[in-house]
Amino acid sequence: MTPLGTLLIANRGEIVLRVARTAKRMGLPTVAVASDADRRSPHAESCDSVVHIGGERPADCYLRSDKLLAAASAGGAQAIHPGYGFLSENAEFAQAVIDAGLAWVGPPPAAMRAMADKSSARQRLAARGIPVLPGYDGAEQTPAGLRREAERLGWPLMIKATAGGGGRGMRLVTQSADFDAALSAAKAEAGAAFGDSRVLLERALISPRHVEVQVFADSHGQVLALGERDCSVQRRHQKIIEEAPSPAVSPALRRRMGDVAVAVAREVGYVGAGTVEFLLDEAGQFWFMEMNTRLQVEHPVTEALLGVDLVEWQLRIAAGEALPLTQDEVWQAFESSGHAIEVRLCAEDPAQDFLPQSGELLRWQPPEGVRCDAALADGAAVSPFYDSMLGKLIAHAPTRTAAASQLASALGRTVCLGVNTNRAFLAAALRHPAFMAGQTNTAFIAKHFPDNASRALPPPGWLQALAAAATVVLPAQPLPALWRGWTSSGVVATNALLENASGVQRWALNGNSQRLACCLGAECLQVEGLEQRADGKICAQVQGALRVAEVAREGTRWVWLCDGHELDVRDLRLARKPGQTQKAEDTVCAPMHGRVTLVHAQAGAAVEAGALLIVMEAMKMEHRLHSPRAGVVKAVNTREGEQVSARQVLVELNA
Repeated sequence: MTPLGTLLIANRGEIVLRVARTAKRMGLPTVAVASDADRRSPHAESCDSVVHIGGERPADCYLRSDKLLAAASAGGAQAIHPGYGFLSENAEFAQAVIDAGLAWVGPPPAAMRAMADKSSARQRLAARGIPVLPGYDGAEQTPAGLRREAERLGWPLMIKATAGGGGRGMRLVTQSADFDAALSAAKAEAGAAFGDSRVLLERALISPRHVEVQVFADSHGQVLALGERDCSVQRRHQKIIEEAPSPAVSPALRRRMGDVAVAVAREVGYVGAGTVEFLLDEAGQFWFMEMNTRLQVEHPVTEALLGVDLVEWQLRIAAGEALPLTQDEVWQAFESSGHAIEVRLCAEDPAQDFLPQSGELLRWQPPEGVRCDAALADGAAVSPFYDSMLGKLIAHAPTRTAAASQLASALGRTVCLGVNTNRAFLAAALRHPAFMAGQTNTAFIAKHFPDNASRALPPPGWLQALAAAATVVLPAQPLPALWRGWTSSGVVATNALLENASGVQRWALNGNSQRLACCLGAECLQVEGLEQRADGKICAQVQGALRVAEVAREGTRWVWLCDGHELDVRDLRLARKPGQTQKAEDTVCAPMHGRVTLVHAQAGAAVEAGALLIVMEAMKMEHRLHSPRAGVVKAVNTREGEQVSARQVLVELNA
């Protein structure tokens, strides 16, 4: 092995810790890069040194090849690992790294270029007999020309960004009347995300499986298929649950898909880690979708089954070594090692159309018993500038049922308080009878969790009663160690006034600190033995059942996790009395921290209900804000390019 020397990891978040862990085990010094928004992030502290590259938005930092190359020089790096996302699939960056005399831990730029443009990749592979869906991948990009091609293909069809990935620039169109609006939205999103608004059209499969094959190739001519991963459970065309093996793939089908994936890699002269993605129907027929020319987020499930470190393979192949296994050895290991499932823990609210969230993480504690890849810590900032994924949890067990149960249980013990996440929703999805039965396809969430109400997981009454009791009996701030566990024995006859996502609740509390009747309307629950333990947890008997809760406090805010349930409340007794507020239908507010990219609203202009007023960008997504009713714009409180905060009033309508 030719020594790679010091390794710069040109990325952020959990993948930096993941790559650094392997590099350090191999004796390679590591260098991190950090934007202004990431100066105090865990990933910036995970390497032997860090170079600050300034900026906050990706275009000003992690997408700046000049800054990354300068950081490599400043950090004394001889090699660059790009992670995933950002510039990991950018052939120009890869070439610039090579031209700078550095080792590139990735595929050859020519192979990356061959797969970067989905239209030309489809054309090239179809000519080699690789199955692709019927579609249009030509140069005509006018709305009228694309509509003609769409009518020729028929409905349903998928509009896809030619330069994109991660579900961005994709729209499903089921009827002619929806095509123009979907095309406009897809092109706008593709242009914003990739700087390229070109699209292709494909015949849409309704409810297929999304199955991908991990491939690895060395510089000595060997190419391996490392088995498949089923990534069908998605929202917004983005994966949130991945597993291996696929419940729908037999050994014979596995080998056929593996052979095609290897052929794709050989066709473009591939070296390193890559993933060939397919759509699979119920009859076992599959079609090439795209090739990701990098390591995938979900690579840990493959590592679990094969017992290997794919980052180590990347580094060794970049240093000129050969692959360590044969194809027969891969199949034998893959098919005899049980089942692995990964979930993506994201800062988002499933009960608000998976709206991305940002803010401060008050408490973080990963669960024991499963692998957790994350770059989180108490007090870490969840920035609005980057992807919403916080980390990944991976379970490996002898059977699929055992792996799903193990992972759902681990999610219930995952302490991630302060920012809304999909933690509880993921556990519910894993426990759903259809998932447990292996009945998963790309329509899984739309079918079983079709709306916000079905994805909402309201906290149980016993947890709300426990919170009400704690805000009255326990001190506003955690006690010093000497006083922890102390409670007053005085009589309690008062009210707790709590605000949560459902509104304001007034609880009537009667008794004493050791035995309280907590009543909300006609419902009364008994809370006994309430105390804050030395480890900071709050415990009590509620209706005779022992409850031990993790709690994080921030001013008047209390965030709870107990037995897998979460509750985020504000103690209004301690809050400043709010002033008169505007009615919700009179304002348009920012749903999260982000940047205003377009302002359509004009003061004095009449608008119809549903009219587009503001376009925002946050966590790599575009968010369109519409008028809640017909009326006249009273005031516009923002401008294009401005960073705004969650719940900030952007547009006011006349009452």
